[in-house]
Amino acid sequence: MALELRQQVKLSQQLVMTPQLQQAIKLLQLSRLELAETIQQEIELNPVLDEDFSADAEIEGPPDPMAAEPDQPMAEAEYTPEVRVGENESPLAEINWQDYANEYEYAPSQGSREESDLPSRLDILTQKPDLQAHLRWQLSFTDLAVDEREIGDFIIGNLNRDGFLEVDVREIAEATGCSEEAAQRLIDLVQGLDPAGVGARNVKESLLLQLARLGLGQSLAATIIRNHIHALETKNYGAIVKATGHGLEEVFAAVKVITGLDPHPGRAYSDDEPQYIIPDVYVHKIGDEYVILLNDEGLPRLKVSAFYREILKNGSEAPAATKDYIQDKLRSAVWLIKSIQQRQRTIFRVVESIIKFQRDFFDRGVAFLRPMILRDVAEDLEMHESTISRVTSNKYVHTPQGTFELKYFFNTAIAGQDGESFAAESVKVRLRSLVQAEDPEKPLSDMAIAELFEKEGVQLARRTVAKYREQLGILPSKFRKQPKFQK
Repeated sequence: MALELRQQVKLSQQLVMTPQLQQAIKLLQLSRLELAETIQQEIELNPVLDEDFSADAEIEGPPDPMAAEPDQPMAEAEYTPEVRVGENESPLAEINWQDYANEYEYAPSQGSREESDLPSRLDILTQKPDLQAHLRWQLSFTDLAVDEREIGDFIIGNLNRDGFLEVDVREIAEATGCSEEAAQRLIDLVQGLDPAGVGARNVKESLLLQLARLGLGQSLAATIIRNHIHALETKNYGAIVKATGHGLEEVFAAVKVITGLDPHPGRAYSDDEPQYIIPDVYVHKIGDEYVILLNDEGLPRLKVSAFYREILKNGSEAPAATKDYIQDKLRSAVWLIKSIQQRQRTIFRVVESIIKFQRDFFDRGVAFLRPMILRDVAEDLEMHESTISRVTSNKYVHTPQGTFELKYFFNTAIAGQDGESFAAESVKVRLRSLVQAEDPEKPLSDMAIAELFEKEGVQLARRTVAKYREQLGILPSKFRKQPKFQK
């Protein structure tokens, strides 16, 4: 068959994602912080958008931007009166500098040091030092030569967040141009700094350094760490007693000392800051009803600039190109405001539907969470599942039971007897309570926990119990076992 080019007319239908629709979908899945940043960017890029700072402003724009009235001039009483300063007067003269010093500066007692020797209030404005800064500060007080200080800085710079050294002696010598003996001497110096155990290569060496700092370098605890750490990990105390020849009580006393050490000494100086969650929605119980409040605090409130609306009026002398540009930006501004409104309404409806399905959770707690999937809420609101997924991503709700991500309420179902099903999260809560109530001398195995769930009407396999236990950060039974006489 010969190939040829020809033209033909074809009629078809296809879904086209307009830029406005793409923007609405993007806004729907943004978190609260990302939404605030996006709005601020639009304010900077679109001259028609203004931020409304009035107390009673709402986040909605006029339904018809062309019909909106221009901003009214402020009343005479709303203007700030003008303050006149005399020719020889300074506005700073009215400040009581004595009160300022009393409130903000350190006030020395009579007969104390000179004012120039006192620390400024700026000296106390500092951030929490990290591990490297803390060690370099200590290193600055040592009597080291310049080249030795550089080696010490290199060693400190190669410590990870746990305080462990990630390079060996040979690598230090090659990188700094020193001998291996000098590198080892500087490693020993760093290991003598605070906190104890820093500069070690692994947990074992770190624990031995901490015991040596306590004067227990030749104790039974050091022997256990040096030679029997694997038996210690599995709590095989009988093997330790047999290998060391010490009594069981002596071994337990040594283990108690070991458990008081810090296996990761550098983490105490971690610069990780806590991440605070600001809920997107608040749910309050008033009487027997739940009230939903959207959190708009911190989100810029938008309005359409009255100045540009004036340019679009018929009597304006602005060029046609200018009017076309403003008209395009005006449509973009109104669409953004409406998209934000639609986003807030959708979040409200989704939370309202979640409350309807999870009423027992809101009334009684996590243990009564019901299994629910995205399709349940989508069918209830007559929306697509992808829309519900976007709405519940990176959104948080504050409830009488605590603060949760909206995704938290969607759980897989665990089969039960008589056709009843249980939410996976509620099963995890029950698993944690069983472990907390177990006998520490005879901890429950995964099989025993599965049998207890079966008695309660929950069909749970042993491997599923192990998976949930690992997700909850619960150790296996052999690691949870406590000695019989240890109280």
